[in-house]
Amino acid sequence: MSSSRPAKALALALLAVVLGAALGALPPSASARAADAGERAVRGGRLDWGIKSSFQSYVTGPVAHGSWSLTGGAATVGGSQFRFHSATGSYDPEGGTFRAAFAGGVHFTGHPKPDGTHELDLVVARPSVRMENGRGTLYADMTSRAKGSGRVTTRAQVPLASLALAGIDLKGGSTPIALQNVPATLTSQGAEAFAGYYAAGTALDPVSLSVDTETPKAANSPSATAGSTPSARAGRFAGFADAAVDWGVRRTFREYVGGPVAQGRWTVSAGARDGGALFRFPGGKGTYDEHAATLDATFTGAVRFTGKQLDVTLDRVAVKVADRTGTLSAGGRPIVTFPARLAPKDGLVSIVEAPAELTAEGAELFGGMYPAGTAMDPVSLAVAVAPGAPLPALPDLGTGANTAPSAAPSPGASPLAAEPTAEAASGSGPGALGYAAIGAALVAVAGTALALARKRRTAPAPPEPPTDEPPAAA
Repeated sequence: MSSSRPAKALALALLAVVLGAALGALPPSASARAADAGERAVRGGRLDWGIKSSFQSYVTGPVAHGSWSLTGGAATVGGSQFRFHSATGSYDPEGGTFRAAFAGGVHFTGHPKPDGTHELDLVVARPSVRMENGRGTLYADMTSRAKGSGRVTTRAQVPLASLALAGIDLKGGSTPIALQNVPATLTSQGAEAFAGYYAAGTALDPVSLSVDTETPKAANSPSATAGSTPSARAGRFAGFADAAVDWGVRRTFREYVGGPVAQGRWTVSAGARDGGALFRFPGGKGTYDEHAATLDATFTGAVRFTGKQLDVTLDRVAVKVADRTGTLSAGGRPIVTFPARLAPKDGLVSIVEAPAELTAEGAELFGGMYPAGTAMDPVSLAVAVAPGAPLPALPDLGTGANTAPSAAPSPGASPLAAEPTAEAASGSGPGALGYAAIGAALVAVAGTALALARKRRTAPAPPEPPTDEPPAAA
C-alpha cells in the first residue's frame, strides 16, 4: 500500500474548501455568527465507512469462507462502504466540538466450524464520532469471538479508530456538516475488540459523514405527536389506526440491479418510500385479533426494478400472520415467509427484522434468479393498534443523500446463497469509490457544508498495517 494514500484521502477531505474558495465563499456576518452561537442539535445524517475493505475481501474469500450481513437499517454504498444512518448528537460551532451517533450494524462471520458456529465472528454496530480540540475518535459497539479461546466479548462504544483531523477546523460551521475521506487508524482498544486480527496503528478505511444540524429553538419545538398517550387496546377482530411494513427485498439483488450487468434502477410510487436499505409500504388497513394473534393487512405503494432483461414490480403488498408465521405477498402471490410473534406494547404491535425466506411463488416472480428457500432481507412490521401510537421512523440519511442503487456492487458475498447470475457477483471496480468521494464533496460544497480551513498542505500518514489481511484462524 502506498504511503501517500492517507495524504490523498485527506486532500479529498479538503476539496470542499478549495472549491468553496474558488466560488468566492464569504465568511458569515457577525449577526449570522451570533445566530449560530451555542450548541446545535444533530438531527439526521449518515456515516459511510468500509471499516477495512481488505478485511471484507478476506472474510468472503477462499480462506475464511465467510460472509457479512447488515442489521438495524444499515446499507451499502459505493464499492465497499457501509452506510450508517439517523445521526443524533450535538455540535458547538463556536468551540468546534462535534458528537454524532449513528444507527445500524455489520455482522462478519468466517471460518465455519462443524457445530455451526464460526471461528471469526465480529459485529460492529452503532458507530459514533467525537471531535474536539483537533482530535477525532470513532467509537462503536463491538462483539467479537477471540481467536483460539473462542471467548465472546461484547463492549459498548469502544474507541475503535483515531481520525486524522490535521488541517481541518470544525469551528463556525453551518448545515449540513460534511467531512469526506478522513483517514482512520485502529486504536489499541480497537485492536483488542477486533479479536486481534489487526495490530494497533493499522490503517482502516477512510470515514465520510454528513449530518444536519438544528438551532436549539428548532430542536426544542414540540413534535406533531408530542404528548399523545396511547391508551386504547385492540379488541378481537379490531381494526387499527395505522400500519407499515418495511422490506429491502434482498441486498445483493439491489446491488445487482444497479451493477454493471443489469445496469438498471428502481422507482417507488403510490406512496412507497425508499429508506436506503429498505422500502416502506405504508397506509396499512385490515384486522388484528389480539387473542388469536392473527393479522390481515394490506398496504399502499409499489417498487419497480428495471434493467437489462429485468422487470420486477412489487405492488398490492399484504401481510398475513397466523400460527406465529407471517407471509408477505405482492400482486396476490406469497413472496416470503417469516417468524411472527404478535404482542402489543404501548399501543404498537411490532416485528423487527424477522428473517425472511423466499417462497416457490416468490422464486417465480424473480424469474428463477433465486430458488425457493433463499434467505431474503428481513421483514419489519409495525401496527398502531391505539390512536396516537407512532410508527418507527425510516432511516434518516440527512440532506443530499442518494438512495439510488450503487454504480458497483459491494464485494461482500451473498450470505450462503447464490447470486442472480455469475456476473452479478463480480465486477466491483475500485475506481467507483474515488468517483463517489469526489461527487459527495461537490454536493457538500453546493449544500453549504462545513467550511474547512486548510492549515497545512499535507497531513501525517497513519502507520501502514503489518499485513494486508488477517492470518487464517487456527
